[in-house]
Amino acid sequence: MRVASFLHPRVTTALLLGLVSTPFLSLGQGRGTGGGRWSADGRTLLAVDNGGIVRTDVVTGQSTVLVPTAQLKRPDVRTGDTPAPLPVADFEFSRDSSKVLLFTNTARVWRYNSRGDYYLLDRASGTVRRVGAGQPGQSLLYAKLSPDGSRVAYVSRNNIYVEDAANPGKATALTTDGTRKRINGTFDWVYEEEFGCRDGFRWSPDSKQIAYWQVDATNIRDYLMINTTDSVYSRVIPVEYPKVGEAPSPTRIGVVSASGGATTWLQIPGDPQQHYLTRMEWVPTGNTLIIQQLNRKQNSSILFLGQPTGSVTPIHRETDAAWIDAKARWNGGDPSGWEWLDGGKSFLWVSEKDGWRHLYRITTNGKTETLLTPGQYDMAKINRIDEAGGYVYFTASPENPIQRYLFRVRLDGKGKLERLTPAGQVGTHDYNVSPNGRYALHSFNSHQQTPVREWVQLPDHKVVRPLGGSVGTRPGRDVRFFTVTTADGVTLDGWMVRPANFDSTKKYPVVFHVYGEPASVTTNDVFSAGSNNLFAGDMAKAGYCYVALDNRGTPNLKGAAWRKSIYRQIGRLNIRDQAMGARKLFEQHNWLDTSRVAVWGWSGGGSTTLHLLFQYPEIYKTGIAIAAVANQLFYDNIYQERYMGLPQENREDFVAGSPITYAKNLRGNLLYIHGTGDDNVHYDNAEVLVNELVKHNKQFQFMAYPNRTHGISEGEGTTEHLRTLYTKFLTEHCPPGPR
Repeated sequence: MRVASFLHPRVTTALLLGLVSTPFLSLGQGRGTGGGRWSADGRTLLAVDNGGIVRTDVVTGQSTVLVPTAQLKRPDVRTGDTPAPLPVADFEFSRDSSKVLLFTNTARVWRYNSRGDYYLLDRASGTVRRVGAGQPGQSLLYAKLSPDGSRVAYVSRNNIYVEDAANPGKATALTTDGTRKRINGTFDWVYEEEFGCRDGFRWSPDSKQIAYWQVDATNIRDYLMINTTDSVYSRVIPVEYPKVGEAPSPTRIGVVSASGGATTWLQIPGDPQQHYLTRMEWVPTGNTLIIQQLNRKQNSSILFLGQPTGSVTPIHRETDAAWIDAKARWNGGDPSGWEWLDGGKSFLWVSEKDGWRHLYRITTNGKTETLLTPGQYDMAKINRIDEAGGYVYFTASPENPIQRYLFRVRLDGKGKLERLTPAGQVGTHDYNVSPNGRYALHSFNSHQQTPVREWVQLPDHKVVRPLGGSVGTRPGRDVRFFTVTTADGVTLDGWMVRPANFDSTKKYPVVFHVYGEPASVTTNDVFSAGSNNLFAGDMAKAGYCYVALDNRGTPNLKGAAWRKSIYRQIGRLNIRDQAMGARKLFEQHNWLDTSRVAVWGWSGGGSTTLHLLFQYPEIYKTGIAIAAVANQLFYDNIYQERYMGLPQENREDFVAGSPITYAKNLRGNLLYIHGTGDDNVHYDNAEVLVNELVKHNKQFQFMAYPNRTHGISEGEGTTEHLRTLYTKFLTEHCPPGPR
């Protein structure tokens, strides 16, 4: 996914104190609470607070310490002393609450802090023991207790291990063939980046078996990053990275006894080099798995039921003329879990097959399907299933695609769509709804509203405890949302920040912020709209007009036709929409100075910036492109083939959609920025673009940040240097202020 890096906390699914577990994500990802999980009664929340684990009543705010800081201490292996408390990043209680699995000392694996150390606390004795004591420090991933609490399983160095919870440290290896490129129980770079797949194994409900993914990347060529700064001699950093056009890594799912032994591989039909296995979970009761398979083009999905004996049965099929989104799209980037109902007899499913992203209820035998959310609107994400109450809660915005509100519908498919967010609170809302639908952590913001967090009671949305912020706050920023219809008849959403002390008789420079690809939007009604953290100062006070537009193909809540119109058209359709939108704005606002027009973007937005500067040099005079894909044939296969097809079949679309094809047309001012350690959009994109510009004697400014990744944030002084570079180039080549 070509967006700038954002770190996500580790995700677990825990059985807490004998209560229902809830996956935890940060507020920025949509379902979290700032650090906790719900109890089954929907009244209290468990979280790390002041070093200990506490349970807090969401209505009164009263907290009870469940695990004091004094118990959260790692043993000193030399003296037996228990010095400093463990800095707990995540935790999991056993079903009977007698044990707590603690995640600490975390480290990044690509974008996420998913690797670290685990300790198991026996609450009765106070004993803390390290899990995986025979493994290297900070090498464990995704450790989790078995449902019955008797064992703990984890991944280390691409193998899966199980230990007795009563005696952690003595491990049984369930797999032994793991290498850098044969990956058991987790995933390679591209599965994580494009499908959100990270945790690659699942305990069976009876705690007797483990199902897991194995990714065989042995035939995937390495992209070689080179570290030239940390030693006298350069060091090569290989990353197995399947470029577009390369066959996927063969991936399979197996079942192994938790006591060890041979793995039984599920006999899923089809060439594993032409398919992806994007989801897998155990059915809640019985001894059955459910698996989603996507074909290589990602326009055909099949759901299978699988048995530990290896047999599989297809239960649901779906196809699309363009592509089928995976669960990570509508679940905050996390594809884990399954939306079960009736104890596993049916489940919720998300599909765009009628032109809108809707919820369906499907029986597990695949014979009955019920549409739950009819109408011409998109569901954005599921917030909670309250089966006992008979409702599913979800975020949507039928009237305005740039905003988000909470709705619910009945799980039986009867009744009408019910909005729960108050009508007067216009903007973007997010909710972490309790398991029984009685309470929710509500967060709210808009371009005029500073972020607010509060506990509310549902369904009446009564505030039971405010947490911060004040509804109705209006910051002193003139951010205006609008729509503009281009000469092609396409209506685009946008926002604009006018210069401070605006004088309509003057001419002002305009700076466009762009993304333009299927991975992200720029025009949602959020508090950050109109902000530019790369500009050292206030753009409005400096005298700039700042604008963003979302073209066709961006993932707005405007229907599948809008989103999928970009299929095989990245670098063309989106670029024309942006340029035609700019032209229409110039017609409508004669105070915009067409001699001072700048554009900037990061990642996919960097690619869009290059295209606009190269394809429409008569409009865009200055551009700042960061971490851009210069040649679509250099990006990964999952992303690029999903939206563009296979280069073996339509290579001409990849060529026509690549900025490098148009580099010879550069007339304006270009600043190109890239990190040499970017494992997402590789540095080779920068060098081939530089070569092409040199070939045509095009003068430009180039900045390479040594060993920085896609987010260009590592290293002392990097962020400040980037802001200074950005601001200096913009103010010199697109001077601010009225004329």
